[in-house]
Amino acid sequence: MLGYFCCSVPIEFMTVLSLVPYRIMGSVTQAITQADTYLETIMCPFVRSSFDLSLKGEYDFLDGLVVPHTCDAIHRIYDIWVHYRKPAYTHFINVPHVVQPSSFEFFQNELSVFKKSLERFAQREISDQNLCQAIRLHNENRGLLRELYELRKDEPPLISGTEIMKLLVAGGTIPVAEYNELVKGVIKEVKERKTVPAQKRARILIYGSQVDDAAFIRLVEESGANVVMDDICPGTRYFGHDVDVTDNPLVGLSRHYLEDIQCPRTYRAKLGKYQEDLDNRFGYLLDYAKEFRVNGIILYITRYCDTFELDAPDLGDYLREAGLPVLYLENDYSMTTIGQLRTRIQTFLEMLL
Repeated sequence: MLGYFCCSVPIEFMTVLSLVPYRIMGSVTQAITQADTYLETIMCPFVRSSFDLSLKGEYDFLDGLVVPHTCDAIHRIYDIWVHYRKPAYTHFINVPHVVQPSSFEFFQNELSVFKKSLERFAQREISDQNLCQAIRLHNENRGLLRELYELRKDEPPLISGTEIMKLLVAGGTIPVAEYNELVKGVIKEVKERKTVPAQKRARILIYGSQVDDAAFIRLVEESGANVVMDDICPGTRYFGHDVDVTDNPLVGLSRHYLEDIQCPRTYRAKLGKYQEDLDNRFGYLLDYAKEFRVNGIILYITRYCDTFELDAPDLGDYLREAGLPVLYLENDYSMTTIGQLRTRIQTFLEMLL
């Protein structure tokens, strides 16, 4: 198993070599007790929590670590993790922050280096044919998850946001073929559920970064809403688009992981005037809101996450001007403030109905 951070790591390379990609997560329920000896307390609490679990031995089963340059916190934890934990295999992927023609050429070279590094570690070569097969397998997973999300369009949705979150978390820890079978089983079970009388509950979209625990989603739903859509790292940001299967698989992979993933860590060239630029950056959220009949959006931002915090003012104004109520929540990647969050969420939901 190879641990990795973020949805910018092309896990297809691991799958083709029968290496299980394991998405590293923190814990919102465990206090950080060791990591603060090594990391500043004003650093991203998700990164601190993840490293804290590593120091406690929670990730000793991993055979290696792959880290992309998605933000400064993720970038810097690579050197610290390698120095103190000494995994058998390590690799850092320099993901460009700007989308332009030269970025794709650079990123293809980075992926080629990553491919050769994994080949040396596994002592096996990766053929283009086998890599394309792995891409198709992961595309099947993405398609199945999109199919499952379609079942959230009903009123009330046939599957809760809490159930979805549990599935996403589990899926990041098992082989993709097994994950596909799991999702197929869930789709079958959900479709066989008996419909229940519709209740007047707000339909909410959750926007944020690394939401990897069902606790927050459960809190929103227990407060009187249905979480029907998300734009989070383990969610639609990962599976919203398929990877194009090209003659040179590095081309399709570089375009997907650099261009298709909508994340504020990536700078996209400004288009036209201010409103046109906002449409280019955030317009897909309006599409989600319309398609899933969303009544309100919760911006759930992890404290000290500069990339998301800097986007939040523009995003909030953009959504409100489009007629969508917005609740901005900043949390420290823990459940210690659960009471305060519950009060704010309940007040927000009362305004929607």
